[in-house]
Amino acid sequence: VAISSACLCIASRQEGVPRTFKEVSAVSQTSKKEIGRVFKLVQAALDISVEAIKTGDVMSRFCSHLGLPNSVMKAATAIAKTAEELGIVTGRSPLSVAAAAIYMASQASKCKRSQKDIGDVAGVVVVTVRHVYQLMYPRAVKLFPKDFVFFTPINKLPVS
Repeated sequence: VAISSACLCIASRQEGVPRTFKEVSAVSQTSKKEIGRVFKLVQAALDISVEAIKTGDVMSRFCSHLGLPNSVMKAATAIAKTAEELGIVTGRSPLSVAAAAIYMASQASKCKRSQKDIGDVAGVVVVTVRHVYQLMYPRAVKLFPKDFVFFTPINKLPVS
């Protein structure tokens, strides 16, 4: 089961619809750790290289699962991209960055979602969502796209 799960992860990345180890683990009853281990072995054995998952790869799916409108998804995507470009979230997992960006965008919109709900969908713990959000928060003015319509102004966003 671990081999087929790892192959599914590789194939999904090759086809441009990447799935996280957690997502595959949930349907295969194989641990994320085991899928990751076999993923590396299969890659090495077959001499295959696939790109790592990026924030943009998961943003649409996560926002959809959270019932967020397209405007929030677009803002979260822009927030994550700008945070990466500015080096604010260097070394952070793309899933964590996506979760924090979704939290920031949702808090500025009328469709607010909790860190817990977002973390559950993204597969990251609340502490991680909060920490990455706190890294991004001081630069929030630069992170939002210019055309974003704020329901809650930046200066009224939660500090953590």
